[in-house]
Amino acid sequence: MKKLMLSSFMLSLAVALTGCGGSDDNDDQQPAAVTITLSQESINAPAVGGSYTVSVTTTGKEWGAYADQDFITVDAKNTVGQSGTVTLTVPANPTTSTRTATVTVMSGNARKTISVTQEAAAQSAYNAPEGYTLVWQDEFNKGSELNAADWTHEVQKSGWVNNELQNYVNHKTPEGSLVTEVRGGKLRITALKENGKVYSGRVYAKVKQGWTYGYIEASIKLPKGKGTWPAFWMMPVNFRSWPADGEIDIMEEVGYRPDYVSSSLHANAHVHSNGTQVTHEMLCKGAEDDFHTYAILWTAKNITTFVDGKVQLSYDNRGLGRNDWPYDDPFYVIFNLAWGGDWGGQQGVDESALPATMEVDYVRVFQKK
Repeated sequence: MKKLMLSSFMLSLAVALTGCGGSDDNDDQQPAAVTITLSQESINAPAVGGSYTVSVTTTGKEWGAYADQDFITVDAKNTVGQSGTVTLTVPANPTTSTRTATVTVMSGNARKTISVTQEAAAQSAYNAPEGYTLVWQDEFNKGSELNAADWTHEVQKSGWVNNELQNYVNHKTPEGSLVTEVRGGKLRITALKENGKVYSGRVYAKVKQGWTYGYIEASIKLPKGKGTWPAFWMMPVNFRSWPADGEIDIMEEVGYRPDYVSSSLHANAHVHSNGTQVTHEMLCKGAEDDFHTYAILWTAKNITTFVDGKVQLSYDNRGLGRNDWPYDDPFYVIFNLAWGGDWGGQQGVDESALPATMEVDYVRVFQKK
């Protein structure tokens, strides 16, 4: 009788152990990996652009999509679920270079990409006068930073000039926030506040070389907000003193007077400190909402600036010598975004406008053949 009971006990124990072993096997099973299927994984867009819809199917519960370049707009539909569509809108390519982007579709830990390649424009809409040849340009369509061979950052503390409030830094703030970057085919200069200080960017093109005479044009979208003071201007390569060596302001705007842009020339004989400056202001509707062209045609006899092809300021060399015309030397191009200061802060500043960004689509320099 005892032998029978022992045998029954051993059998029960074996069954129990077998049951536990089966449970461990179930615990080791992993959920099936999420898969994503796209109706197409590459798009070749013409220079004029277009809109493209891609069907998305996933075994996950939801999905999303994003692009790594700003020029593409991504519109995802029915993202909560296992099927939907993503529409990619590619605008016209304004440059003479092919541009590319990657759209990533994600669901759970799964990723699938759509590569986008857009053809270059057949020709750029250059506005240079007849007889002028392109000698230098930056279309801001390569990399994420300015080319160090072409551009130099100014580094200065607040109050350096014009009682301005920003600190100019090289590329980024002490905390790593970008004040200058190349993104989506644009140079972006951003003024921002960090740890109680305002930082921004001021960059020089070919600072040691510059150009003497020519047609120089840039396409710019201005920032918004009282306190902003964006500028596209030029200073002499061989600078010794101001205003004796001259200053050429192609475009300036102050945020408390939105969309009113001005040009000015500074020299010993005409300078704002005694009210003799050569300057002109005009309304450029939408200057803070879209890109507009600002340009200078500079010869030994005359300087004329333009806004969207319309004359802003024209000044002749009157033959009165260097005090009136210090503009026969090489000058270099400057883009900067100041905050506050004698003019930008004339009606105070509104820090709720920060961060504020000035965008440059291109800058081109032409000279006579």
